Amino acid sequence: MTTRVLVPTGALGISFSGEAFARGIAAKPDIICVDGGSTDSGPFYLGTGTSKYSRAGTKDEWRQLMIARAEAGVPLVIGTCGTCGSDESVDWMYTITQELAAELGQKLKVATLYSSQPADRVQTALGESRIAPLTPAPDMSPELLEQCENIVALAGAEQIAAALETGADIVLAGRATDTAIVSALPLMRGDHAGAAWHGAKIAECGALCSTDPTTGVILLDIDKEGFTVEAMADSAHCTPHSVSAHMLYENSDPFVLYEPGGHLDVTESRYEALDERRTRVTGSEWVPSNRYTVKLEGAKIGGYQTTIMAILRDERYVAQAREWADKLHGFVSGQIEKRMGLSAMEYDLEFRLIGIDAALGSLESKHSAPAEVGVLGIITAEDAETASEIGKLINPYVLHYPLTRDEELPTFAFPHSPAQSERGALYEFCLNHVMVLDDPMEAFRLTVTEVGHA
Repeated sequence: MTTRVLVPTGALGISFSGEAFARGIAAKPDIICVDGGSTDSGPFYLGTGTSKYSRAGTKDEWRQLMIARAEAGVPLVIGTCGTCGSDESVDWMYTITQELAAELGQKLKVATLYSSQPADRVQTALGESRIAPLTPAPDMSPELLEQCENIVALAGAEQIAAALETGADIVLAGRATDTAIVSALPLMRGDHAGAAWHGAKIAECGALCSTDPTTGVILLDIDKEGFTVEAMADSAHCTPHSVSAHMLYENSDPFVLYEPGGHLDVTESRYEALDERRTRVTGSEWVPSNRYTVKLEGAKIGGYQTTIMAILRDERYVAQAREWADKLHGFVSGQIEKRMGLSAMEYDLEFRLIGIDAALGSLESKHSAPAEVGVLGIITAEDAETASEIGKLINPYVLHYPLTRDEELPTFAFPHSPAQSERGALYEFCLNHVMVLDDPMEAFRLTVTEVGHA
């Protein structure tokens, strides 16, 4: 038996080719799978339990998928709802699904899989020595767990399979591994385990495994011996090079990929071009582990931030922007200590030079002469009031600080008024651990409801 999986895009909310998607639906897939998020965009979304993508964009694309699901008569699965996969994000996606079911006149069975973890559950597991750190990971403590705004566990294929076994038309999953949503059905149907996991890894980000990543849509056939992957857009080809290279994407080892319950080994995999559009892969191996673990992710508040920006356009200041910023930093640090009584241990102030070294800092190797330089001051403190007060204190110096003492006060440009922006809470990831489970479902909650009407 061959299981055909259609992946319309690497993440719901970033768009995909409608023509390519229609071609995928015409190929009669057994399931439609799409990822809803990741940690790529930082800890803010997990910390707040909110989505990176706009509700309007998400609803528009989800509408297209729900219409196509009804046409194909197959399950539709989304993993890591709302970017971070917290319970709030699953509920956010559930509300959108309810609205669309009513608008489209669809009556649906919806399975919701929740991945959020209460701190006391993780604390119990820690006390029972069922928590192990990954690299790198901070020391886990009861105090750290209590500071977490949200903790999620990454579901694997087993939890997605449990949701599919309910007969749901749509599965809304909380935080899950990118591969779990794609591999679940082929594994349930007895397809080759190594092929299921490897094919899932290749297809997880849609057409990123092709020669034209922007088109989005990928068709994946998994069988008893291997898998075949094909891009649905005319401009995109899945070649042995583009397919094999995707094992390097977001993975520290190009041959091994760890998942709940085991790991994928592609050391002996063979990639064969069936034609200019399709690649066939065989030889992938799934190696079960002797214990079932799920990765934990957590985010906590790491302070509060205020930013301030000025623009340097005078040629001399542009040419010596780093020297100016370093002198400014030293001067305002003294002012903060003198006027606010704060030591450097009680706040953080950084000046990044946009156009020179804003992205890489001291690692920057490209040097040219920009027409202007943006000076971005980033202030971090334990509370919002302190961060804001520092921003106000340094404001006149960011606007007027001279490069030398024997010149008139310069005036730079503030691109907006007020010059400072209150960014609010700064979130940071604080868990990178695995938790051992006796039963894959013991840390997850599954509910089934009916929405809409015929």
